[in-house]
Amino acid sequence: MLLRLTTITCTLLFLSPPAAAYPADSEKGRRKVVHVMEDDTGAVIVQTAPGKVVTHRGGTITLPCRFHHEPEDVDPRRIRIKWTKVSDAFQFEDVFVALGRQQKVFGSYRGRVSLEQAGPGDASVIIHNITLQDYGRYECEVTNDMEDDTGFVNLDLEGVVFPYYPASGRYKLNYRQAEEACREQDAILASHTQLHKAWLEGLDWCNAGWLEDGSVQYPISHPRDQCGRKDSPPGVRNYGYRHKDDECYDAFCFTSNLNGRVYFLKRFKKVNYLEAVKACQRDDAVIAKVGQLYAAWKFQLLDRCEAGWVEDGSIRYPIVNPRTRCGGPVPGVRNLGFPDKKFHLYGVYCFRRNPERPDVKPTRAPQETSYNLTNNTRSI
Repeated sequence: MLLRLTTITCTLLFLSPPAAAYPADSEKGRRKVVHVMEDDTGAVIVQTAPGKVVTHRGGTITLPCRFHHEPEDVDPRRIRIKWTKVSDAFQFEDVFVALGRQQKVFGSYRGRVSLEQAGPGDASVIIHNITLQDYGRYECEVTNDMEDDTGFVNLDLEGVVFPYYPASGRYKLNYRQAEEACREQDAILASHTQLHKAWLEGLDWCNAGWLEDGSVQYPISHPRDQCGRKDSPPGVRNYGYRHKDDECYDAFCFTSNLNGRVYFLKRFKKVNYLEAVKACQRDDAVIAKVGQLYAAWKFQLLDRCEAGWVEDGSIRYPIVNPRTRCGGPVPGVRNLGFPDKKFHLYGVYCFRRNPERPDVKPTRAPQETSYNLTNNTRSI
């Protein structure tokens, strides 16, 4: 029998309010086109969230996915639901699979992922205790005995992008070293989308850095001759995909909300690095990482015009309300470099983790909240 292929446009109506999409994705975010076989073979139709869903590290989020059948008398015990994370390099990571009442969660998602089960045709999953690594694109696949269909959901995190280089100097990190450097500072390598968003909000940095997809880029808000010519337009400069082992650059890291608090430890005297580490420990805390200081500046509005040690041996301080005596006219985290750990004396920024608490109730596709990442210029 000849099957006729018809295109049906399915508009998602169950999300309120809708999550925002980037301008380039706005047309794709409004609707999803699926193909239905017009006979009795049991086609399955999948609907997912337009645009993206937004949460923060440590939060709980529902990745929406619904399905129905034509005809609708399919045995639910024969429906297979599978969720997969898809990277920019088209690598696939299994997240969750269910067949009837049988369910399995994979890898780092174990103990954190479950079906929402909000009624017939609901293939949505809930992810608890969101991590930085959960950021990305997810595929929802629903299969019956005859047909299958898929939909995609983009999971975004509220966060902040920051440039990073180690004590050894500029352009010293290959790709793997850049990954590790961000991880050591409580962050991950930023995506192109995250860097582009930070640039739209004012990030200006003249040194090229690795991104998560293996490309090397840098954001320029104020063109100048030393950063690719003064007469070139503002934008995110892109060196393309570079050799991950042989070429060295800086890194652009991304971090999100903290499960704790960063604070400047009040002391009567300044200390060297080792004394700073011990001072935080005596205060039932640890010395803050660079990513934690950026997160505190962004989300806790930490504003302190006092230079202090952080975990990587650099001296930094966060400024929310700029003033002349505190490093210039723009907000940001000031970086005074990497002084001698033994002989230079400063204050210290500590981090104290919050006590463990139960997860909050899951939320459904919260409206995206833009953050005002201000112009983060060269170190002062």
